[in-house]
Amino acid sequence: MAAFSNFAQAQKVDLAFGVSTVTAPAANSSGPSLTGGTYPGFSGDVLFWHNFGLGAEVFWKATQSSYPSQPPTPYRPLFLDFNGVYSPKLASHTYLDLEAGIGAVDTRIYCQTCGNGYTNYSSDKHFMGDFGAGLKIYPARNFFIRPEAKFYLVTNNQLFSSSYATRFGLSIGYTFK
Repeated sequence: MAAFSNFAQAQKVDLAFGVSTVTAPAANSSGPSLTGGTYPGFSGDVLFWHNFGLGAEVFWKATQSSYPSQPPTPYRPLFLDFNGVYSPKLASHTYLDLEAGIGAVDTRIYCQTCGNGYTNYSSDKHFMGDFGAGLKIYPARNFFIRPEAKFYLVTNNQLFSSSYATRFGLSIGYTFK
């Protein structure tokens, strides 16, 4: 019991809400670009051994885009991932967040005749790997601001101009100790 109580005290949980944008190679004959738009999202992590832990996040495009087909088809990409997290302290009230993991890009394609009767979209999912970094700054107690960047590598992505994209953003969150 004593060993587990020390382990539980060492845990740190972060929850955050963020807003980002995505950059990717320009549109070409393979498809449109993922560049642009606002991507709100949620993230969280648990540091359970020194500065190491696990995290997860979901970011989605706030508005639908139109896929250049006849007729144009609305779509919305979502980035979902699970990560290993390393978060060492750099200075007083400042931590580095390094992440690497796996997940999926879920592109929701909207139409009148698709879906399963409960939704008006079909999903096109592709496996992805991701690498990211952020700088967590604590201006007041357990509240933090985190500028962040994430690089996504998507497998077999034939809907868009490229199999990679980069997300840049800012998250605001709270650390539970």
